[in-house]
Amino acid sequence: MAIFLQSLSAKLGIATGYNLPQMCGKVFPRKVNWCFWIVAELAAIATNLAEFLGCTLGLYLLFRIPMEVAGLITAVLTFFIVYMGKYGQRVLEGIISILVAVICISYTLEVFLAKPDWTAAGLHVLMPSLPNGEAVMIAVGMLGATVMPHVIFLHSQLVQQRNKGLTDEQKKKHFRLERLDITIAMNIAFIINASMVIVSAAVFYRNGLVVETIEQAHRSLSPLLGAASSGAFGLALIASGLSSSVVGTMAGTTIMQGFVGLKINDNVTRIVTMLPAMLIIILGINPMQALVLSQVVLSFILPVAIIPMLLITKRKDLMGSLVNKPATNVVGWIITSVILAANAVLLVLTFSGGI
Repeated sequence: MAIFLQSLSAKLGIATGYNLPQMCGKVFPRKVNWCFWIVAELAAIATNLAEFLGCTLGLYLLFRIPMEVAGLITAVLTFFIVYMGKYGQRVLEGIISILVAVICISYTLEVFLAKPDWTAAGLHVLMPSLPNGEAVMIAVGMLGATVMPHVIFLHSQLVQQRNKGLTDEQKKKHFRLERLDITIAMNIAFIINASMVIVSAAVFYRNGLVVETIEQAHRSLSPLLGAASSGAFGLALIASGLSSSVVGTMAGTTIMQGFVGLKINDNVTRIVTMLPAMLIIILGINPMQALVLSQVVLSFILPVAIIPMLLITKRKDLMGSLVNKPATNVVGWIITSVILAANAVLLVLTFSGGI
């Protein structure tokens, strides 16, 4: 699903020479675009909320510094990494690649130490189950966290740097390379996400532990798997939080300028997307609950990114030779229907007291 949608976003950017928010600005009425903009900004804020909190918690757990101070350090680090983008997209990609490598190494260590039951893990990959409403909420949150609406908006912008003055054939080649890149990246993301779930099941569920806070999860790892495990957990939080916070702040800028043409200083947009996370830290709200809910919000926002993209990419006058094939449109609408259905089920369970 994520590979398909990110590829579609990249194709839109390559074919049109504009990012998705810009194309929405050209195709849809201004009032509609204002609605798109508001919802898309919420996606960027929800993303930054989760990732900012993740990095902050990682710093707090590893170095035992106050959450407020850890939040400020996270903000400074995020600004610094985004600032490095002025030296070229490859520099930014290199930094994010290093952070992703840290996450991979950390969770490889976690899986090695956890010694999961691989037979059971394989069985549940083939036959997943959602035993209760809380499981549905987590599944919907994972959907939002994996597919990520703000990245759908952003990906169509990221391809622009290598998309200047290309012929139709060159655009097709560019798209093939982007699709390969997306496939590799999304599979790495799948492995990381799967590792998180497997480690949680192997460590907490197997030992009958109910984890309600990230601090509790961190404390529980040391006696069960050793200090290296809790250290790797904190390091992974920092790396994942930083890498995703950078993506979130970049998406915020793309969204604001694309939909409604607002020209606001990049630093202002970054501060706006970070403020809710800082408020949660200051107010002492449970970060774990905020993390889960923010990802659920992303799932509900996903159709706002997908539907306009499908409407644009099916138009030959806009996409040229890279216009969607009929099968692509069908798959896109099936995915949209699945997401809408999952969100609807969660709403029904929520209002009926099933969660």
